[in-house]
Parts: sequence; structure tokens; C-alpha cells
Amino acid sequence: MQVYQRDTAQEIGRDAAIRGADAIRKAIASKGKAAIILATGASQFDLLATLVELPGIDWAKVTTFHLDEYIGLPESHPASFRKYLKERFLAKVPNLGRFVFVEGDAADLGGELARLGNAIVRDPIDVAFVGIGENGHLAFNDPPADFENETPYIVVELDEPCRRQQMGEGWFATLDDVPARAVSMSIRQIMKSAIIICTVPDARKAPAVKACVEEPVSNLRPASILREHADAHLYLDTASASLLSSPSTGT
Repeated sequence: MQVYQRDTAQEIGRDAAIRGADAIRKAIASKGKAAIILATGASQFDLLATLVELPGIDWAKVTTFHLDEYIGLPESHPASFRKYLKERFLAKVPNLGRFVFVEGDAADLGGELARLGNAIVRDPIDVAFVGIGENGHLAFNDPPADFENETPYIVVELDEPCRRQQMGEGWFATLDDVPARAVSMSIRQIMKSAIIICTVPDARKAPAVKACVEEPVSNLRPASILREHADAHLYLDTASASLLSSPSTGT
């Protein structure tokens, strides 16, 4: 895993988007199409704002998946990840080929997991844009994460630190309002992506960054698994990198 440090969240969002856009263009040039994964949350604001403005991407040839969604939360809720991505991404690229949304409020949750799994198997992922949670989670795979499950999308229980993060970022008024379960892309499915671009701003993420970068790879630090990926890129701002023993300034 290559680590890059920049001064601000805006800079890492820009640089991460540029790298991802280049990979999308190359995938389209080589095989006529591309498939990507998009994350949500405050960490992705700047990345998405840049990505939708970069030139030379034929979005009509791109299929997009997203990482996770709360179970039982309607799309109309301010914290809905479908709402987030429709407003911040899909509305800006109206000619997108396809967006496979996670319908966390589907009446038949088992059927929804099967639908998602079948879709992503048909479209191997070229670029995954992800983040790291305050508890070190990758997608909604909280510790101890399942590193072995090959099922593309799974139902997970959200731990209290994860739920407190969602409240702290302003998506919910109280902890009790944060759902206790979600549909999440599995660790193994994320790791099948050809390129993984992980964007992590903010000082509140610094302990998780240090654990995932410098401590042994472990399901107690789920995002540490990215160090075992052949083409993973971690973008940090000064605040999120502040606890690292030797921050990188990779290009």
C-alpha cells in the first residue's frame, strides 16, 4: 500500500480523484467499459466534487456500485447513502451507464443481497474509492471484521464506535437514531478490486490510520487488510497522518 500525505482534505480529495479518473479512463480504453465502487461520508466530499468535474471520462461506459446502506432506512432520510450519492454524484453525471444501489429497506433482504452479488460478479471492479472509519472499519465491516467471507454483500451489525461516528458527523440527532444493522460490501469483495483508492482526512481518524498502517494486519483493524492489496493507495491530510511514525509524501 502506497501512502500519500498532503496538507488539506481538499488536496487529498483532488489527488485521489485524479488517480482514480486515470484508472477509469485506462479501463475504458482497454476493454470498452469500467466498473467502480463509491464510498460515502464526510471523507468523500472533496473526492466526489473533483471526480465529477474531471475531463475525458465516458461515464456512459461506467457501472457504479456503492459500499453499504443502513437496513430499514428510507432513501428520503438525510443519512441515506443512496440519497448522498444521487445528490453528490449521479446528479452531476446524468449520462452514467448504470448505478447499482444498495436498497437497504428492501422487503426481501435476502433477495436484495443476491441481486447485488449477481450484479457485481458480472462487472469486476476496476477502481474502488473507499475510506477508513474511526474504528478502523472498511465499508461497514466493523471489528472484528470477517476477512474470509466471499459473499459480495453481507448483513453486518454496527458497533457503538461506528454508530457514534455517524451521529458525530451530523447524520443523526441521537445515538438511538442510528440503525444497528447495515448491508455492507464484504472485505473479500473490496479486495478483488483492481485498484483501491482510500481517502482519509481529519484528526479524528488519526488513531485508526496509525493502527491500520503501523500495527499488524488484523480483523481488529479491518482497513489494515489494504496493506495486502497489490495496488492500494492511501491519501492522508496532515491531521489524519499526525500520529504516524514516518508519514509519507508519495507522489
